[in-house]
Amino acid sequence: MNNMEKKPISSRQATKGLRHLFRVVCILIISIISLSMTLATAPATAVFSKEFEKAVEVIKKYEGLHRNKGQLIGYGHKILPGEGYKRNTNLTEKQADALLRKDLSKLCEKYRSFGKDSLLLAALAYNCGIGVVAKSTVYKNLQNGNRDIKDSYLAHCRYRGKVLSQLQRRRIEEFETLFIKD
Repeated sequence: MNNMEKKPISSRQATKGLRHLFRVVCILIISIISLSMTLATAPATAVFSKEFEKAVEVIKKYEGLHRNKGQLIGYGHKILPGEGYKRNTNLTEKQADALLRKDLSKLCEKYRSFGKDSLLLAALAYNCGIGVVAKSTVYKNLQNGNRDIKDSYLAHCRYRGKVLSQLQRRRIEEFETLFIKD
């Protein structure tokens, strides 16, 4: 036999070759599906409104970047059980910004039924908590369609019963920046 002539392939060898080809095709299909699912669930770069960006800036200004503050990380995010963050975790500015935007987006979604006032309620809830907001005159007035809320909004400037000048400044800036007139 010379180099050009080949022996016929046995059925056993053919079956083995087909199995190998089948495995390779299956692996390729699984890889393509996995990649497409990863791309489909990857977070898109979110585009936020000008008002949302203003809210983020006001919150950053008054919260500051928390370093080794126990239960608070980033720009005032309270660590909740099961979140995967540990006490005294130091986030980079980029991580802290992303976490703030995620938290504020969730709060905006919660108050979405309030329309143009949802961002104002979200900013208040970010600082005071959703429980405080739910009991507030601001929330009750807005629920009843009364948008005359300036005084009740600005009244949220106490900590442990004492008026804090920094909280007063924050509420004024939040209201002036985020309240959308009719």
